[in-house]
Amino acid sequence: MTEGKKLKVGLIGANVSYGWSPRAHIPALKSLANIELAAICTAHESTAKASAEKYDVPLAYWNHHELLANPELDMIGVITRVPLHYDLTMDVLRAKKPVYTEWPLGSSLEQAKDMAELAKTQNVPTLVGLQARQSPQHLYIQKLINDGFIGEVLSVNLKVINSGVLTRPSDRTWQKDIALGANTLTISFGHAIDALCMSLGEFEELAATVTTQVPQWYETDTKKYVDVTSPDNIAINGVLSSGAIVSAHTASIPYHGSGMKMEVYGKEGTLVLETDGSAQMGGMTLLGGQKDDKELSVIDIPDTLITAPEIVFNTPSFNVAQMWIDFGKNVTDGTKPTPDFNDALIRHKMIEAINISTKENRKVKISEIN
Repeated sequence: MTEGKKLKVGLIGANVSYGWSPRAHIPALKSLANIELAAICTAHESTAKASAEKYDVPLAYWNHHELLANPELDMIGVITRVPLHYDLTMDVLRAKKPVYTEWPLGSSLEQAKDMAELAKTQNVPTLVGLQARQSPQHLYIQKLINDGFIGEVLSVNLKVINSGVLTRPSDRTWQKDIALGANTLTISFGHAIDALCMSLGEFEELAATVTTQVPQWYETDTKKYVDVTSPDNIAINGVLSSGAIVSAHTASIPYHGSGMKMEVYGKEGTLVLETDGSAQMGGMTLLGGQKDDKELSVIDIPDTLITAPEIVFNTPSFNVAQMWIDFGKNVTDGTKPTPDFNDALIRHKMIEAINISTKENRKVKISEIN
């Protein structure tokens, strides 16, 4: 790449009408000085052209193979529904394009293994959309813990309680099927527990209970109830590699969810991270106190951990913008992006351990999962 030239991104899955792209990725990319959103690809000519026109993007595609054949594109984003991640990402990897794929990486552990292996074989830079890792608050928790601010970590309590939707139109009930890979376990829990592990270390073993408390959703347009197999409550207890004990509960409940709260207790103090939303969406407050403090107080986050432009502060685009900046550095100078497909594979293995623990009603060591 020529020095000073903008990196050009092509997004697969950028429908003007709905989805994560118009909420987060497109505003993030449009805010960056050194990265250009150069191409958009959707499944249909009409939506591709409409999206390109609305977001002032030069190129519109409705065949992703044609997009991948464009030598001018430096990075590709696969920002589609989870069931499409595998085939599209594998095609990007075969084209030897650096690829950012949304989380979950695949619909299953086996798909994630295939994707990580092909990325290794092709020697292609990768990034997965576990964007809570780019939250300045989580990054600072990691630094404070490494610096000994609260001493040896003894225990951690995490809860994520978000409001769900029991009624929705039929085009939004596809997530009812657990086999499709997009549900409370993989998304709400997956993002939050990944950020916890990034800050505190990985699990050695865990015991889990995963349930579907609401087994039907009502489709507002068809006036029918549909059966739901996707889980909506996840509770785990486990031990980190450091020896710290973790208790975590994530739930999608009908009304008035209380948000996310992570409490980290050490021998020398306490850290608390909280928001009325989700871990991956930002807007969090970090509190802390050491043993001689009378109470917890707000901890200011260093500006050095903030790379996204001010225009995306306090929006769903913030952490996503930080990720694209990180990925751009990787493509430009080889700096390892965080997290890549290998990190995603670790999280998929943890989710597999949770499913086994629930099914077999026992503790599972993460090392059991191959």
